[in-house]
Amino acid sequence: MTKEIVLIHGAFAGPWCMADYAGFFRARGWTVHTPALRFHGGDPAAEPDAGLTDTSVLDYANDIAEFVQGLDSKPVILGHAIAGVVAQQVASRGLASAIVLINPNAAWGTLPETDDERAVPRALMEGGAFWKQPMRVDFDLMAPFALNKMPKAQQHAVFDQLGPESGRVMFEMFFWMFDDHHAMKVDIDKVDCPVLIVSGSEDRAVNPNTCRALEKLYGDRATFLSAEGHAHFLFMEPGWEKPAAQIADWLDQKLG
Repeated sequence: MTKEIVLIHGAFAGPWCMADYAGFFRARGWTVHTPALRFHGGDPAAEPDAGLTDTSVLDYANDIAEFVQGLDSKPVILGHAIAGVVAQQVASRGLASAIVLINPNAAWGTLPETDDERAVPRALMEGGAFWKQPMRVDFDLMAPFALNKMPKAQQHAVFDQLGPESGRVMFEMFFWMFDDHHAMKVDIDKVDCPVLIVSGSEDRAVNPNTCRALEKLYGDRATFLSAEGHAHFLFMEPGWEKPAAQIADWLDQKLG
């Protein structure tokens, strides 16, 4: 079997955040790809591309689908947060050998269950018509909700690398009930490959119960892995090697 894996970063981030996992999987014999989502991957401090304003989750999914179709074999797709939804959407097109979803955002139709999960859309609403422009995230929101298991110095180092995100994508994620295009919708019945859902037990951005509910939707196709003591950016946090090894072992078991 050709071992190819595509590592996809989440909102505001870039391929840089997957550097530890990229090195880990290469050392395990994988061919690793770390594509940037559309209009991501450049200088985080630069003025955002005007095209980011109208960029949709559907654009991310179409771009990644086109990327994987150009590979030599059907890859594993690992996606973080919003890219966890993208990975499912691409897999529903029959383009993945397996998918690994790290703290995946809830897909279309799922209501937030906790005060923490409601805090982000509440903060977005305070920013006016955020969906009509690229947007940036504040450190005071990011640190306690997504970087909460990193030392303070690492929190600032990671935050300084975060760039702008599409306000439309944020709207589609958190206000899906008003999105006529159903950009966050996943056709779960069409995902025909093994699914690993990795949930940081201390993640405040995507509650572990949200990930557990997703596992139930997939039934026998899904495996749930609780990354104890980890949070939203578990692939960069101290001790990231343990869940990385668990993911790799699961892939070896499922794909041979």
